[in-house]
Amino acid sequence: MTPNHVTILGAGVIGLSTALYCARRGMAVTVVDQKLRLRDGCSFGNAGMIVPSHFIPLAAPGMVALGLKWMWNPESPFYIKPRLDRDLIGWGLEFWKAASQRRVDAAAPILRDLSLLSRECYEDMGLDFGLVKKGLLMLCKKQETLDEEGQMAAMANALGIPAEVLDAAATAALDPAVTMDVCGSVFFPKDCHLSPSRYMAALESELERLGVVFRFGFEIEGWNSKTEAGGRRKLLGVRSGDEVVEADEFVLASGVWSAAMAKALDLRIPMQAGKGYSLTLPNPKQLPALCSICTEARLAVTPMDGALRVGGTMEMAGTDESISQRRVRGITRAFPDYFPAFEERDFAEVKPWTGLRPVSPDGMPYIGRSDRWENLTIATGHAMMGLSLAPATGRIVADLLNGDKPPVALELMSPNRFQ
Repeated sequence: MTPNHVTILGAGVIGLSTALYCARRGMAVTVVDQKLRLRDGCSFGNAGMIVPSHFIPLAAPGMVALGLKWMWNPESPFYIKPRLDRDLIGWGLEFWKAASQRRVDAAAPILRDLSLLSRECYEDMGLDFGLVKKGLLMLCKKQETLDEEGQMAAMANALGIPAEVLDAAATAALDPAVTMDVCGSVFFPKDCHLSPSRYMAALESELERLGVVFRFGFEIEGWNSKTEAGGRRKLLGVRSGDEVVEADEFVLASGVWSAAMAKALDLRIPMQAGKGYSLTLPNPKQLPALCSICTEARLAVTPMDGALRVGGTMEMAGTDESISQRRVRGITRAFPDYFPAFEERDFAEVKPWTGLRPVSPDGMPYIGRSDRWENLTIATGHAMMGLSLAPATGRIVADLLNGDKPPVALELMSPNRFQ
C-alpha cells in the first residue's frame, strides 16, 4: 500500500532523487536536512559523471596493498590519515574481507544494473539539467596501464557495457579540441556527464512544483517511536528541539552522517567519510567535449557549461572538512601531465572545493528496508557514485515504499549486512 506521508532525511542528491520518485507516485513528501538551503556538499562539487563503466567496487583485489602504499604520501590519490579510531579500524577490517575476486564477481553485475538503470532514469526524467551523452575516456600515460584497462574493457564488454581500446591517435581524433599526452585510452560510449548544480537546482524546482515540503536547518535530536506486537519497532517522528516531523515512512539518506543517525536507532551501517576535492576553471585554455579519467593519477575531468572541473583524491580523515593544500597540489601537478596545454599555475586563483563522500567498507551502497524498524528505508553509502546512482536509488526506494518489486537485486546492498 502506498504510504500517505514520507519523510526523507537528507537533501543531497540521493535524498532529492528519492523525493522525486516518491512525489511522482502521489506520496506526500517532507525533506529535512541539518544544513541550510544554500549548501555546498558533495552533491554539488563532484565530477558530474554517470558511469556504467565503474562496475568494480572500491573494495577490490589489490586495493589494500595500493592503499597501504599510498597512505604514507599526503599527495597520493588515496590517503588514510593515521589515527587510532575504533570505527576506522573496524571499517578497514571489513574492507579487507570484502576485497576478494569472488566478491567483485558478485558485485559487478549489480553495479552494472544500477548504473544502466540510472542512465535510463536520467534520460526519461523530463528535467532540464544538460545531460551530455558523449561517453568517457579512461586516459592512460603508460602502456602497462593501458593493458590493464584493456582487461577491464574486456570485462565490461562481457557484462554488456560497450568499451573500446584506443591508441593515442584514435584518442586524439575522438576529442580534437584538446591536446592530450597519453599512450592511449579506453572509450566507454554509454557514460554521460552533467552539471551537478544544475541537476540539484532542477530537482528542487520540480519538487517544489510537486508540493514537497523542505525543512532546512533541522538538527535531528531524537526520535519518537513505539514497539508493536511481536517486538517490531516503528518510527513515529523525528525531533528537533520542540518540533516533530511525523510520517508513515522514513528514508535515511544523510550521506556521511547516516552512520551516526543509524547508531541512534541501534543500527550498524559502517561508514567512513572519503574527502574529495575539485577545482573548476571558469575559462579554460581548452575545453574537452568528453569527460575523462586520468587513470594513473585517479583524476576526473569534466566539461561543465563552458567551465572545466578537475577533481580527485580519496582522503580518509574523519569528518574534517578543512582543505589540505598538499592534496590540492597533488591534483594541480598531475593534471598537466595528461593535458599539456595547461600548467599548474592556471589553478592559482581557483578556490578548491571539498566534500565528504559516504564510503561503505565493501564498496556497495546501502539500499533497502531496515530489519529492525518497520517503516525505515536506508539509502546511503554510495561513495564516489552518488550522482551516478542517485535516480536508480530513488526509483528503487519508491518501489520498496509502494510495495513493488525493485528492478535490481538488493541482497548485496542490504543495510542489514553488517548488523
